[in-house]
Amino acid sequence: MNWLTTRRHFALLVAPALLLYSLYMIFPILYSLFYSVTDYDGVSATAFTGLDNYRHMADDPAFWTSLRNTGIVLGIALFLLVPLGFLLAVLLSGGVRGSGALRALVFAPAIVAPILVGLVWIFILDPQIGLLNAFLLAIGVPAHPQWIGGPTLSPYSIGFVYLWQQIGFVLTIFYAGLRMLPRDVLEASSLDGATRWQQLRHIQIPMLRETFGIVTALVVTGVFKVFELVYALTGGGPVHLSEVLVSYMYHVTFTTQQYGYGMALAVVVFAVGALASAATFLGNREERSGR
Repeated sequence: MNWLTTRRHFALLVAPALLLYSLYMIFPILYSLFYSVTDYDGVSATAFTGLDNYRHMADDPAFWTSLRNTGIVLGIALFLLVPLGFLLAVLLSGGVRGSGALRALVFAPAIVAPILVGLVWIFILDPQIGLLNAFLLAIGVPAHPQWIGGPTLSPYSIGFVYLWQQIGFVLTIFYAGLRMLPRDVLEASSLDGATRWQQLRHIQIPMLRETFGIVTALVVTGVFKVFELVYALTGGGPVHLSEVLVSYMYHVTFTTQQYGYGMALAVVVFAVGALASAATFLGNREERSGR
């Protein structure tokens, strides 16, 4: 097996994977970059327009609305989804009766297609036929908030539904991390009189820093791929007020057939997502090196 250690054979082993990666990842990026500086509409001849699509994007209020809504969903994911997932993992790892069934129940939405999740939540959040407003009316609340389809609450509702769908996935990662912690450290701290809160604060959380980093990176990249929930819940409306970056890119590209502008949006989505992911990884690396 010495031949496996040579660089030439190692390169030959890696070459098929690199070829597939280039075909399905790098080529589409270069393809999008090329068409983002054209006026391609899918039918007529392509003409080079330089940075006109990006200048149009800077003056496009729907783009800035979609960027703001993506930021709202990202904030909900970082400040609610990650902490709640960790707290649920802590609770279910503490020997709660029926914790296995509870973990399966919480994880179940993560394996359901997002388009189906959106369709289910329509019957809960719809301001006219939804169960939530019917419940509020039944307990004497006369107002009918526009949870979806309104100008204000739609991105927050999308963020909440995304939290509901992904919390089981986040919980599972944290639960696995908690189960991997050395039991002798926790037992020694218990013998020294440490309370459960002290163990959580001074032992478990510091030892799970890498797990927190992985979860944060997955959540950040996941937010920049949210599309089906928006498509099912609101369709991006009304008048693009509930669009996120990916859904607006889809609308521009495949509904209005402005392929050049759509590719420019795709490039920006890729750049923003890559910068957010890089910032997350760099922050985690600096935190680990500073320990």
